[in-house]
Amino acid sequence: MREFTKPNVVISKCITFAPVRYNGLMIASDFVEKLKNYVNFFPVCPEVEIGLGVPREPVRIVLVNGERRLLQPATGLDLTEKMKSFAESFLNSLSNIDGFILKRGSPSSGFKNVKVYPGIQKSAPVGKGPGFFGEAVLNKFANLAIEDELRLINLRIREHFLTKLFTLARFREAKQSGKIKDLVRFHSENKYLLTAYNQKELRIMGKLVANQEQKPIQETFRDYEVHLFLALSRKPSVGSYVNVLLKIMGYFSNELSKDEKAFFIESVERYRAGRLPLSANLSILRSWIVRFRQDYLAVQSILEPYPEQLTTLETSFAEDSGKYY
Repeated sequence: MREFTKPNVVISKCITFAPVRYNGLMIASDFVEKLKNYVNFFPVCPEVEIGLGVPREPVRIVLVNGERRLLQPATGLDLTEKMKSFAESFLNSLSNIDGFILKRGSPSSGFKNVKVYPGIQKSAPVGKGPGFFGEAVLNKFANLAIEDELRLINLRIREHFLTKLFTLARFREAKQSGKIKDLVRFHSENKYLLTAYNQKELRIMGKLVANQEQKPIQETFRDYEVHLFLALSRKPSVGSYVNVLLKIMGYFSNELSKDEKAFFIESVERYRAGRLPLSANLSILRSWIVRFRQDYLAVQSILEPYPEQLTTLETSFAEDSGKYY
C-alpha cells in the first residue's frame, strides 16, 4: 500500500461542513464525507464572508449594461465589488493548495454553468458562466484539481479529480524538498500514469529530470511543474488507459497462463465498454506484481493513484458512467 501526501483542498462550506446556504441548509455528500479522512479541507462561504446572513435573500448574476454584476434582487444590493475584493484577498492568502470543491450553480462559488439573468425581475436566464468567486479561482488556480460536488458523482470525472489531486500533492512535497533525487523519484513512480495522460509531456519532463543543461534545481522544478500541469489538464481517454494496462501486462506475458491472459483481456474490454471500473483491472495487475515480485512496477502510482479506500465510492459506476454533467 502506497503512502500518500495529504492534499490541501478549499471547499464550499455548505458542502457537509455548515448549514450556510441561502436557505439555511447544508449539502450532503457521501464523497466529501469519505474524503475527510484523506484530505485537509479548508471550508469557506464567500457570501457569508462578505456579510450576508443565514438564511438570506438569494443573489444572482445579472447583466447590467452588458456587464455581469452580483445582485440581491430582494434588496437591490450590488455585491459585485465586495465579492471581488474578498475573492482576491482570500485566494492571495492561500499557499500549498492542491484543489477546490465548489458548490455547483452558486452565483458566488460555482465555476461553470451558473445562470446569468437579464435583470433582477423574474425571467429566464440568458446565459451561463462561472460565479464571481469561482471565476477568481479559475483565474488564479486554473492548473489545480477543481470540481463541483455534482460533477464528482460521475465516476470518470471523480477518478480524474482524485488522481490529479493526489499527484499534485505528492509533487508539492517533492518540490518543497528542493532535492533532485525527489524529483527523479516522483517522475519514475509516475511514469505509467503520465504515459496514460500525455506521452508528449512525459518525454519533455524526462528531459528536464535528466537536467543535461545543468539548470539550478529550483528552475528545473518550476519547468517540470509547467509540463506536469499540461499533462494533467485533461483526463486520459479510455483507450490511453487500455494501452497502459496491456503494456504493464506485458511484463508478465511469459509467466501467465493462456486462461489468465484471456481473463485479463476480457476484463480490459469490459472497462473499455464502460461496464467495469478501472480499479478492477488495476487490482489484477497488482496481484501479479506481488506474485512475480516486480519491484519496479510495485511503486508505479497508476496502480493506486489515490488511497484504495476511496474506490469504494465507485459503486455507482453503472448508473453514472455515461453522464458528464
